[in-house]
Amino acid sequence: MIRLFLASVFASTGLFVPSVQADYLHGPAGSYSTYGNTTYGPNGSYSTYGNTTYGPNGSSSTRYGNTTYHSDGTSSTQYGNTLYNSDGSSVTRYGNTTYGSDGSSCSTYGSTTYCN
Repeated sequence: MIRLFLASVFASTGLFVPSVQADYLHGPAGSYSTYGNTTYGPNGSYSTYGNTTYGPNGSSSTRYGNTTYHSDGTSSTQYGNTLYNSDGSSVTRYGNTTYGSDGSSCSTYGSTTYCN
């Protein structure tokens, strides 16, 4: 699965449009729709306030510079259009699609992101 707090990482850099793309840290495949600062997905909603994204079940991620720290103890660091996760996985964006090192992908059309 793609890491689920890409929202705060890529939203902060303006790399993704719309400003919040679901971060697929523990998120299932399916569609994610963004309205304002909140993204709604198959397993709950994710809201971004400043440099912190809050997810379901008390999860959160906070960005400092190019690194995002997740409440589960993992972290993600962005270099260019690629996000490297502390578990060794990575996510790279080309156009409106992100590709995970595990073979997963997510494509954004308007305010909705579809993930496999």
